[in-house]
Amino acid sequence: MKKQNNSRGLNTYLLLPNLYQVRLIFFLITIFLLGITFPVSSAVLDVREAIVKVYVVSNSPDYYNPWSMRGPQGVSGSGCIIENNLILTNAHVVSDHTFLQVRKYGETERYQAQVVAVSHLTDLALLKVEDPAFFEGEPALLFGELPETQQEVLVYGFPMGGDMLSITKGIISRIEHQPYVHSSSSFLAGQIDAAINPGNSGGPVLVNDKIVGVVMQGISSSQNIGYMVPVPVIRHFFDDLKDGTYDGYPSLGVSLQDMENQGLRKYYQMEEGLSGVLINQIIPGSPADGYLQAGDILLSIGDYAVGNDGTIEFRTNERTQLTYVIQQKQIGEKIQMEILREGKKISLDLNLSRSLKKDQLVPMEEYETLPSYYIYGGLIFCPLSKNLLDIWGPQWYQSAPKELIYPLLNSNIPEKEGQQVVVLLKTLAANVNQGYQNVNSWVVEKVNGEKIWNLRELINKVENSLDPYIVFEDKWGQQIVVDRGKAENTHQEILQIYRIPFDRSENLRK
Repeated sequence: MKKQNNSRGLNTYLLLPNLYQVRLIFFLITIFLLGITFPVSSAVLDVREAIVKVYVVSNSPDYYNPWSMRGPQGVSGSGCIIENNLILTNAHVVSDHTFLQVRKYGETERYQAQVVAVSHLTDLALLKVEDPAFFEGEPALLFGELPETQQEVLVYGFPMGGDMLSITKGIISRIEHQPYVHSSSSFLAGQIDAAINPGNSGGPVLVNDKIVGVVMQGISSSQNIGYMVPVPVIRHFFDDLKDGTYDGYPSLGVSLQDMENQGLRKYYQMEEGLSGVLINQIIPGSPADGYLQAGDILLSIGDYAVGNDGTIEFRTNERTQLTYVIQQKQIGEKIQMEILREGKKISLDLNLSRSLKKDQLVPMEEYETLPSYYIYGGLIFCPLSKNLLDIWGPQWYQSAPKELIYPLLNSNIPEKEGQQVVVLLKTLAANVNQGYQNVNSWVVEKVNGEKIWNLRELINKVENSLDPYIVFEDKWGQQIVVDRGKAENTHQEILQIYRIPFDRSENLRK
């Protein structure tokens, strides 16, 4: 058999490197002649090494039995290492925590961590690890800018379905105000279409290896709709902490109404080309109190013209709620505005001296705090709060008693500072409250004929009364009458029978 001659194929293979060498020499000569240079990085940042898994044991109060806790529960989330040996994550990941650990990407050891700062309003938290070995050799992620819509992002985290780091790709669908589930408050948020699942919370959203947001929530009934806390909100959090204390967000202290109807605008003497919103209520004690009036038209705020729908243009062709301008400020800073009052334009500077939380008659979600309560004659009294309404489940606005829902869904604005809605939550059955044992979720308006404004006033009127009977009354005139002598004589017995250590919460014992 004749051997095949493979010299042609072999020669072709050997000649190929020579051809590449010629091209390479020509390319290098061209670079030399044109003076073109290429940057060379001595080290490439591996952002994965900055991602951590957060392990949390939490214990939340039982608002239906306000002297008790619900019991420990384990959850996990995500976070990332940033400058100054800190870890950035979500507030809802670490809320009501009793024990906290973190684990680095690619490792098995867990390190104990502590919360150093938290903003429950904007769902952000900072953690630290005492062991310095945790941060050795690990990169710290930097912050980028607010991304553009349709810009591509990467989401890092440890979602359900596995224990290893997950990286998903998506785009920014839109940026506008959205309700933050953790606080039931509306702030700027970025919508992304990357897959987000339980466990992703607290993980960074990156563009060019820089943080542009923190994953916070998704919509379970929709596919690939998630939201991130965008970088302007994160920066506000850090700016607030510069003095060592987190103060939160300021409030203007007004209730606003859109003016999209032409007849409404004409009624308030708005000329063609003007736009704005109607101020229809001033919150007592707020920055607006004494400066703005019901019936004023807010035309502009800061450097932004206000639309008839209550929005401002924060970027070219992108609009969001006018509260965006107020939320760029810290408590104590001033804000400029122009109003229309009886057809005349007026410019004002207001000091945003008060916290947003003081605007609420019924407080939104609260964390790391125990509920207030008071027990008298086996009757359990407490202030109405969003936490209390949550005992009726996620659909509380449908299943909770309408009398409790109304104050929150109506306007939720107090008539005076320090006002609370006081509720007779339920009754601990005893002889002294015979006939009232089915009374629950009953709003108290008066004690012994005098209006009460909060739980402390109820306690003072009850305990300072010398009348033989204590009369609780609701707004419809229905009454619950308790024999004061019997209530005092059976007070300790009722607490012992129901194994309740104190007749009132710790904050009311001071």
